[in-house]
Amino acid sequence: MPVWVVRLPALSPYNRTVAPQRERSQPDDDELLDAYSQAVIRAVEIVGPAVVKIDAGRGGGSGVLFTPDGLILTNSHVVADAGPLAVVMPDGHSSRADVVGHDTDTDLAVIRIDGTALPWATFGDSRRVRVGQVAIAIGNPYGFQHSVAAGVVSALGRSLRSRSGRLMDDVVQTDAALNPGNSGGPLVTTRGEVIGVNTAMILPAQGLCFAIASNTARFVAARLIRDGRIRRSYIGVAGQNVPIPRAVARANQLAVSSGVFVVSVEPDSPAATAGLRDGDVLLTFAGEPVTGVDDLHRHLTDDRIGVAATLAILRAARRVQLTVVPAEKPLG
Repeated sequence: MPVWVVRLPALSPYNRTVAPQRERSQPDDDELLDAYSQAVIRAVEIVGPAVVKIDAGRGGGSGVLFTPDGLILTNSHVVADAGPLAVVMPDGHSSRADVVGHDTDTDLAVIRIDGTALPWATFGDSRRVRVGQVAIAIGNPYGFQHSVAAGVVSALGRSLRSRSGRLMDDVVQTDAALNPGNSGGPLVTTRGEVIGVNTAMILPAQGLCFAIASNTARFVAARLIRDGRIRRSYIGVAGQNVPIPRAVARANQLAVSSGVFVVSVEPDSPAATAGLRDGDVLLTFAGEPVTGVDDLHRHLTDDRIGVAATLAILRAARRVQLTVVPAEKPLG
């Protein structure tokens, strides 16, 4: 029987070497700088036309249009008790403005100018902001209209004391340079989305600047448009933070190490009706720990108005339970 022979091409021996890969070209510093510049320029072109200068008597600040029919978001401290307001657009056109509402506890305000089809900015989701991303502040520092400063988001979730004394939560920290006159202006991303409302800087420190997060600003603005103010509940006590002695905490099986010492109770207030007295120490509100005055403020929201809540207090080193019905906090 014939035998078929198949001849294969000769193979070179394996020498354990790896075929060289094509080198990837790395962008040089000039290209990176140009890309950064273009990102900032694009954001300013998107948001810049909506950023306005606010003249308020002897002071002023900045603001940002967020609807095409003339609603402007700014800081409460820019417009509160300021008298007649004037808004200057980037093109130099000036309009009279009226206050829709303001809230000193969050340092936010909404004002309105007449107009239609005005340039306006959009809010981003501040929950998606990341530390280290580029942040751009647009405003009018010291009256220098339409100035731009760029930096990064330095930290998230900061707390800052407002001018009313109440603690503002979820504040964005940035090193984008802010100065007097930047107040009320927007902090934006490279996509041109507003992620904060610039509110404060710490002097004489450098690069410690803060903005109210856009999600807070959007919520407050909606309430100010609807009600002209932010409704909150109150119980009518003045208090201060105090530690709870360990022996007292053990004897009463307390899970908290501090509370609110009641300095005074307003006459005819919800707290007075509930039986709260001077010298009591407030431990919990509606089952939630109250470790300080700021905790109590956080619990006293508008949805607590008229709703009974249980208070746990210490009275003469013994735990006592009361029921309080918070009322709407009066203006002023």
